[in-house]
Amino acid sequence: MEIVLKYFDDFTETQMQQMQLLEALYKDWNEKINVISRKDIDALYEKHVLHSLAVTVVCNFHNGARVLDVGTGGGFPGIPLAIFFPNVHFTLADSIGKKIRVVQEIATSIGLKNVTAVHARAEDLKVPAFDFAVSRAVAPLGEVWGWVHGMIRKGQCTDELPNGLICLKGGDLEKEIEDSGLKARVQAWSVNDIFPEPFFDEKYLIYVAK
Repeated sequence: MEIVLKYFDDFTETQMQQMQLLEALYKDWNEKINVISRKDIDALYEKHVLHSLAVTVVCNFHNGARVLDVGTGGGFPGIPLAIFFPNVHFTLADSIGKKIRVVQEIATSIGLKNVTAVHARAEDLKVPAFDFAVSRAVAPLGEVWGWVHGMIRKGQCTDELPNGLICLKGGDLEKEIEDSGLKARVQAWSVNDIFPEPFFDEKYLIYVAK
């Protein structure tokens, strides 16, 4: 938790309690259902929570915004973002039912009222009701955009960016962006510039405008 507080020091008491509960809950659930790599579970706050919160630095969602976390897995980036933005509604979707069960149980356990967990493939949702989609290392950029672009409505629910898609990705992304056919609509930020920790070397935020 200390690594999160190094960069974020204005949580409410409720947000602090919710953040602090995540470690024990994820460790307990990970013993039953492997939703986080065994080698990463002891670095939950750096490798999963803080990584997810990088989105908040480039995109401050307005109250009432609706965000889809596509391929949420164990709830990242959706659960940390839902804690950070209590007045934004998050739909966390994944095709693997046991992972969605963990997401729902954790959201309920920490008292999140702004999360809906959905057992579904992204391409099967087909609901044009979101301002943004977010994802973390789910699939190539062009594929993720193909799933979600029809579900993102035109508009702007942040001061910084028009509605669109934000992906957390790693490695050399030049070819992936080129292959996506979206290069003219893409902006990218280095997560290491936001959180200068060794883990975030070659990790990026990729934004595609609607």
